[in-house]
Amino acid sequence: MELFDRADPVITAEGLSLTYQSAEGETQAIRDISLSVKEGEIVSVIGPSGCGKSTLLSIISGLLEPTSGSVKLRDGGRIGYMLQKDSLFPWRSIYKNVMLGAEIMGDKCGDCAEQLLKTYGLWDFRDSFPSQLSGGMRQRAALIRTLVTQPTLLLLDEAFSALDYQTRLAVSDDIYSIIRREKKTALMVTHDISEAVAMSDRVIVLTRRPAEIKSEYVIDFGSDRPTPIKCRSLDGFRRYFDSIWRDIDVHV
Repeated sequence: MELFDRADPVITAEGLSLTYQSAEGETQAIRDISLSVKEGEIVSVIGPSGCGKSTLLSIISGLLEPTSGSVKLRDGGRIGYMLQKDSLFPWRSIYKNVMLGAEIMGDKCGDCAEQLLKTYGLWDFRDSFPSQLSGGMRQRAALIRTLVTQPTLLLLDEAFSALDYQTRLAVSDDIYSIIRREKKTALMVTHDISEAVAMSDRVIVLTRRPAEIKSEYVIDFGSDRPTPIKCRSLDGFRRYFDSIWRDIDVHV
């Protein structure tokens, strides 16, 4: 992964393609995908099930090597990856779970962890274990664990899909507020059109496999943008939803 100037976007992917071998033969997962994410943006990637959305995140994170193309991360950048499940260790307290990434990286981030836990309502639960917290609180702890490592870019891979619908709505509001308050840049994969529109500055729509970029939407709810839950009741929300649905439905 290349590093480049701070004046450029936080992350730029150019011409990403991935072909892999399976029992059925050669399969192309994604084809010639180029995108960038500016500082402070939340960008969602959406498309038909199995089209390669998570594969794209794995390439951007460095977990997979593309067959062709490149990923450029801004100089000094770190990537934080938030998965579908909170992946908290059940035998570690919430505080020790939050400190896990920092421990692995050799960073001393105790003050940062304490401040984040206090700011986002988990300090009183620091000595609790994951089984003692609600799904929403565990997901909040997982995000704080990621933030403690001071990432330049957050990757969210279906980060709310393991939650029931009501909890998912509340947690998306919660996570959105934290990302905005901490001034983080995020690239999010989701299969939920409403979630993508409500949380994002831009939505990128992929075709079915091999995934290519079908369309891109700039989501504009005005300068005084409300929370994701409130966005769902705005007049423009349905227009964005219907347009993205039509783009995805063409390829299903």
